[in-house]
Amino acid sequence: MPATSFQPLLSVITVVYNNARDIERTLQSVINQSYPHIEYIIVDGGSYDGTVELIQQYQERITRFVSEPDRGIYDAMNKGLAMATGDYVLFMNSGDEIYDNSTVEAVFASGEEADIYYGETEMFDEHWKSLGQRRHKAPDKFTWRSFKYGMSISHQAIYIRRSLTEPYDEHYKLSADIDWILKAARKARKIVNTRRYVAKYLVGGMSKQRHLESLKERFQIFNEYYGIAYNIFNHVIIAVRLGWFYLRNRRTND
Repeated sequence: MPATSFQPLLSVITVVYNNARDIERTLQSVINQSYPHIEYIIVDGGSYDGTVELIQQYQERITRFVSEPDRGIYDAMNKGLAMATGDYVLFMNSGDEIYDNSTVEAVFASGEEADIYYGETEMFDEHWKSLGQRRHKAPDKFTWRSFKYGMSISHQAIYIRRSLTEPYDEHYKLSADIDWILKAARKARKIVNTRRYVAKYLVGGMSKQRHLESLKERFQIFNEYYGIAYNIFNHVIIAVRLGWFYLRNRRTND
């Protein structure tokens, strides 16, 4: 990979609660990065299943670690964001991974001084078996309007200049990450598509477990950004595309 003088400090933030099964994978994906300028912040919600003890084994590689009760995932994320001092922030929650050991280096080598860098995500099941690329593929060019048909970039696959970020809106319990990304994207002047996989995502989080509630929150967020009439029209298109996706895949599997 060609050398570059652009080497900003990246704050990687992991939030976790009682996930001793998966946290070590996430830890190792961060601390084994070839890119040297990373501060690693872990916010634990007061785990009692062995998660804290696993984290403490890597204490020398972690910049900040706090373990205490919180009001939910977005409260924990806000704690991490408040502790961050990097030029950019990346949320890599427990169970997910930075794609490979050279990913962060490749992200910042893809363009200098961008406000946002983004890439593609590979999905994995609970047995860490690959499910392939997300159904919502990352757009070729991303703007704040790009989410009109759904969240086309996963939370783990977007690096945002910290000065553009705001605290997560804890009014939303399941989809505040969408609102958080869109707020930053509205301010961004330069957005770079890294054109590579940058994250591995473990399916089955809270937004999947409480899917209907999550969809209602997303609809409300999109109303605020795109307007209710335009949002309803977009959701008709989403429904048609989703129906065609499942029909096509059923034919493929038959």
